[in-house]
Amino acid sequence: MLAAMPDSAPSPLVPGGVSPRAGGDACPGTLRLHRADDGALARVRVPGGVLSADRADALLAAASRFGDGELHLTSRGNVQLRGLGAECGGALAGVLGDAGLLPSAAHERARNIVASPRAGLDGSPALGAWLSELDRLVCESAAAAALSGRFLFALDSGRGDVDALGADVTLIAEGPGAALLRVGADDELFRVPAADAPRAALLAAEVFLRAARDSGAWRVKDLPDDVVRDLPGDVRAEVVRVIGSAAGPVVRRPRPRTAAVPAPGPLGPTAISVGVPLGRLAPAQWRLLTETARRYGGELRLTPWRGIVVPGPFPRDEAAQALRMLDAAGLITGPDSPWTGVGACIGRPGCGKSLSDVRAEAGAAVGPPGRLPVYWSGCERRCGHPHGEWIDVVATPEGHRISHVRGERRDAPATVTAASVREDSASVRDEPAALAAAVAAARA
Repeated sequence: MLAAMPDSAPSPLVPGGVSPRAGGDACPGTLRLHRADDGALARVRVPGGVLSADRADALLAAASRFGDGELHLTSRGNVQLRGLGAECGGALAGVLGDAGLLPSAAHERARNIVASPRAGLDGSPALGAWLSELDRLVCESAAAAALSGRFLFALDSGRGDVDALGADVTLIAEGPGAALLRVGADDELFRVPAADAPRAALLAAEVFLRAARDSGAWRVKDLPDDVVRDLPGDVRAEVVRVIGSAAGPVVRRPRPRTAAVPAPGPLGPTAISVGVPLGRLAPAQWRLLTETARRYGGELRLTPWRGIVVPGPFPRDEAAQALRMLDAAGLITGPDSPWTGVGACIGRPGCGKSLSDVRAEAGAAVGPPGRLPVYWSGCERRCGHPHGEWIDVVATPEGHRISHVRGERRDAPATVTAASVREDSASVRDEPAALAAAVAAARA
């Protein structure tokens, strides 16, 4: 089974009942930098991916002052700053704190919240009130400070997009005044009043922390099987106890296998959507996106699929004009872009564990968009990989292994070697055309 992994750390497994906390939670943050081969790395949590234009300016200023100037989007809608000096932590925290991006030092790595990026733009419920309230509650909870940097909340507008991401606690908007609460991957959800939904989500996280004391689990899926089975019922009992007899009946709804990712281009008259090749934004691209947001709705929404939604409204023809400018800057503005669905970890030279420069290899292999997305990983950790169904390309000492991932299950891997592609090839990595052909065939 291919477990879900965060953006730059290996998935915590629990072999033989060993606590995943035994090695420590290495997830980076703003106050806890991670050393990489290209310098220190900071991960700035952006709850719901929602950034004002002013805060986007502050992130660019921090990247330019302390790092390599680029901004890297993660698979949770956060931003990573790379190439940082090892001693910049205090000054960086000051800049981000002044911009309102660090509301609680104790909780800065616990503010992991993804939200439907199209919420409120396409007739679906707006989630801004939930997002603000949940972030506030997390930052005010002494217990929540103990959540690992991997624990994830999801706020779904009812489209099933972020519900598909495998969060530990998911709230789903359901009709006027109601919400569904999912705990882990459980198919049985229960209703709570929409006004109480953020409080119910926090209660679920606090119940998880109590249940994880013995095992030291970081995420719901890391708990022992018997504890996982009992957890939804324990959460429901706690919601009833704290909120009152407001928890509704159990509703059976399996988690979606694939996410409804916003397609690049116009999202009706209310927004535009762009993809970011390999999630990496140069200063000029970030500045153009920020200026576009400031001209219209004043907001950027970073998506868990390394894209950005810019809410409008856009006057007639101005969405098309904005997309043309963003396309000229190298961003993905339509589904026919060869970069659509292509992702990769940082690879060499940024990561010492990577076996190859997978970003360069991904760029050399781009072609017509395939039916499935593809993700390139420089080692078996597969940092930042997507969810749902995709083509998994992993660099190994023997070559590139290509697998078809379906949800949490992976087909038996097919190792792409010289023998399977060209008899006279030393390795697939030495034959970019052969590797590109193999990946294209797998995506189709």
